[in-house]
Amino acid sequence: MAADNMEIDDSLYSRQRYVLGDQAMCKMAQSYVFLSGVGGLGVEIAKNIILAGIKALTIHDTKAAENLDLGSNFFLHEDDVASQKNRAAATISQLSELNPYVQVNSSSVLLDENTDLSFLQHYQCVVLTETRLLLQKKINDFCRSQQPPIKFISADVYGVFCRVFCDFGDHFEVSDPVGEEPKEIFIQNITRSNPGIVTCMDNHNHGLETGQFVTFREINGMTELNESVQQVTVLSLYSFSIGDTSRLGPYLHGGIAVQLKMPKTFTFESMETQLLNPQCFIVDFSKSETPLQIHTAMLALDRFQKQYNRLPSIGCLQDAEELFKLALNVNETLKNKIAVNQNLIRCLSRTARGCLAPLTAAFGGIVSQEVLKALTGKFSPLQQWLYFDAMEIIQTPEGTSSDHFQPRGDRYDALRACVGESVFQKLSNLNVFIVGCGAIGCEMLKNFALLGIGTGSQQGMITITDPDLIEKSNLNRQFLFRPQHIQKPKSYTAASATLMINHQMKIDSHLNKVCPSTENIYSDDFYSQVDVVITALDNVEARRYVDSRCVSNQRPLLDSGTMGTKGHTEVIVPNLTESYNSHRDPPEEEIPFCTLKSFPALIEHTIQWSRDKFETSFSHKPSMYNKFWDTYKSTDNVLQRMEKGESLEGSFQAIKLLSRWPTDWHQCVSLARVKFEKYFHHKALQLLHSFPLDTKLKDGSLFWQSPKRPPCPVQFDINDELHYTFILSAARLFAVIYKIPCMEQDLSKETISNILSEVKIPKFTPSAKQIETDENVKKSDQAKLAVSSEEERVAINLLNQARSSGMATKSYLHMMPISFEKDNDNNGHIDFITTASNIRAKMYSIDTADRLKTKRIAGRIIPAIATATAAVSGLVALELIKLVEGCPFEAYKNCFFNLAIPIIVFTEPAAVKKTQIRNDISFSIWDRWSIYGTEDFTLLNFIDAVKETYNVEPTMVVHGVKMLYVPVMPGHVKRLKLTMEKLVKPTLDKKYIDLTVSFAAESDGDEDLPGPPVRYYFRPEEN
Repeated sequence: MAADNMEIDDSLYSRQRYVLGDQAMCKMAQSYVFLSGVGGLGVEIAKNIILAGIKALTIHDTKAAENLDLGSNFFLHEDDVASQKNRAAATISQLSELNPYVQVNSSSVLLDENTDLSFLQHYQCVVLTETRLLLQKKINDFCRSQQPPIKFISADVYGVFCRVFCDFGDHFEVSDPVGEEPKEIFIQNITRSNPGIVTCMDNHNHGLETGQFVTFREINGMTELNESVQQVTVLSLYSFSIGDTSRLGPYLHGGIAVQLKMPKTFTFESMETQLLNPQCFIVDFSKSETPLQIHTAMLALDRFQKQYNRLPSIGCLQDAEELFKLALNVNETLKNKIAVNQNLIRCLSRTARGCLAPLTAAFGGIVSQEVLKALTGKFSPLQQWLYFDAMEIIQTPEGTSSDHFQPRGDRYDALRACVGESVFQKLSNLNVFIVGCGAIGCEMLKNFALLGIGTGSQQGMITITDPDLIEKSNLNRQFLFRPQHIQKPKSYTAASATLMINHQMKIDSHLNKVCPSTENIYSDDFYSQVDVVITALDNVEARRYVDSRCVSNQRPLLDSGTMGTKGHTEVIVPNLTESYNSHRDPPEEEIPFCTLKSFPALIEHTIQWSRDKFETSFSHKPSMYNKFWDTYKSTDNVLQRMEKGESLEGSFQAIKLLSRWPTDWHQCVSLARVKFEKYFHHKALQLLHSFPLDTKLKDGSLFWQSPKRPPCPVQFDINDELHYTFILSAARLFAVIYKIPCMEQDLSKETISNILSEVKIPKFTPSAKQIETDENVKKSDQAKLAVSSEEERVAINLLNQARSSGMATKSYLHMMPISFEKDNDNNGHIDFITTASNIRAKMYSIDTADRLKTKRIAGRIIPAIATATAAVSGLVALELIKLVEGCPFEAYKNCFFNLAIPIIVFTEPAAVKKTQIRNDISFSIWDRWSIYGTEDFTLLNFIDAVKETYNVEPTMVVHGVKMLYVPVMPGHVKRLKLTMEKLVKPTLDKKYIDLTVSFAAESDGDEDLPGPPVRYYFRPEEN
């Protein structure tokens, strides 16, 4: 079966399809992977590639489950350890449940230097974990010898250190190195020169890079460039040069430059070669030498295992010394020698027997993405080594004995070997609030289960909240959920699944949003009981709100998010770092109203127009209709009031809808056909009537030139699938809002055709109505509600006609508004938007978009994949350990990554800034001043109390948006005598309010200075 012709289950894979594309998805669905080693890292890789949707996975392991595994393998249980069950056999059933389309097999045969490797020939990718170096080299050589080469990946986590190695053969071709949507750039000018210089329209950033390729279309004048391929040299954000244009015709106007995706070939070396001269991928430029130091240490560790047939003992100084000597010997064999880091060697020796679950999660995500690259040729592969450490978390207070890190025979031994008993106890007693229980939330809960968070006998609790129910599309990333959980609450289901991983946890599940309306639940008292807040949200505004609550209550916040293969993590620590609200991304550029309404230039414009039409016709208008009749109750009441000359807001729109109420399926189809004519024929004729093709602007240039495209009226053709589907989907939606039943036979093409043959199409009559061309003009909702006297007269007539035809009954006074639902393929919502968008696109000579792209844009879907989700959750859990340990500022790391390129960058968070009020008085976002009042405490008492307590006099006091005291405002000086309670009017349960206070500048004429929030308590402080 050709890869491109395979059917993809969009209800399961829709978010991932937007990341990988259908071609890569189909390649993946035909691929076989062999994975050896089902420890913590192995099970993470298996989980992610099964969720992604490969054809088959064989998990191989010869080891029996032991206590150390319970700290990182979330599918192993105490029973498996007690019965010494093989790790592959113990996990296969749970791995198989993750994706019904993936066949999972297990193997426990011996795999060593003497094994015949021919069985690997039918796999496209081999992944090794927990495998000795000699065997890795042998398998790597075998994989390279095959035609085509089997893609080879090896990876390991030892304590707080991890490594990844990739070898995809001598020539590995990648079809799409970056995975970004090709850019379309409108052109302002092209010079006739060598090289030719292309300038973007309206100084829009072209977003190109030198060396990339573009093609051109729709250029007027210099037509030789149309369809040509040109390599780009970037000159500025708004211009770039191409080839020689000096001999081409003069550029007149218009044109679009379209970025081309060009394949790229990557070359890999064998492991044998790379061991001596490693090509290391740098992730933390503050530790640029560390990768080579870890490379040396890992090779020394393999020699130690070969010599002693074991890993170094925890806390054994003799083993650490022996490992250091081996590292010195290894370093002599390397082409690029480095200074061996003795502290790093000691850390590796002490923690090698342990395994840090956050690292297995993070690097399980990274390695999994490399597996998908190997199978699909999509995105740039990692070349060739990736090393990482989390040495910052190793805290060894003076006097701490090695017993602190020794195993105690429980599920936390692997963690204890890395962080010690005291840190583990702090983790178990932690109170965590997780906001959001989607993909990141599920991964976070799994990590916290492995870390033992919220398991303390006296303290410790995880509170999670999410109002959403589980949908099928969630199952592709939110690995705690199964098909039987669909339409069940996410938070409750995730809590139950997490307890299956670690039954010792205490989890309190809620179904609430975290927003101003739930502050009675997530109050200051609630936050005072929380040690750290974790956001697993998918929108900026929710993050900003949670951040503000954390700042107000002095609570650390760990934020993360993903979009496709991109991810970020941010650590926010009271009094050390800035907060989430301290930085703001530029707002998304809105499509101008006139562009949407009359002058689309891109498919995104027609899709947004179609989505707006859906909302207006099937949601907004029915809701407005219901609101009107809920307000005025009956047609009698409305008629009487209008006949008396009373103007009722929304009356004309509501009565018009009532008068056009279809009574059967035939009329729904007729209504859809009339809409087609209005949208795609009459609209074009009106535009061309208002602006004929030869219309010119004041400067003499043509009105219809790029990016404006003249429309071409569309002639309805029932044999055009787009036209037919539009009529069908629109008619179905009209039937829903008007409560008209329709049967299966009503939907047949024959029935539709028969109805359409009888529909009377209104003729086009040109209008004198002015068409908006100013891109700065916004859409006005209020203008539509204003009713002229003529419209009122028409409305009265229409209402009388409706009453006389029996349409005044209660059933006609209520419509059924439709809520847009993108993931239900049977409801016709996406069908309507796709067909409407594409017919409009053809009307304006714009390239159409398939259903998948339309659904993404119209549904504002965020592309998502399990690999990135796993990576961010692991990195967040790592920062959580640092928080618990009370690490200094320089230990914390924010991360941004794009696994497609790949790029992984760790940076220090932004240090908290201090604002100076006076030479000796300053404050940061984390500061808050407090004033305790009494029942008769006046505004003047408050100002005096601030001056006495903080040595600075307030000049302005504001509560929310209400100005309590601004001296220059009339009557405000009199307020000084009023009590605070009278000014603010608090509710009975309100203990305090937060006020914004400003202070006079030291020099006259300068602006007032801001201060920290001042919390005013209505009653004295309790001792």
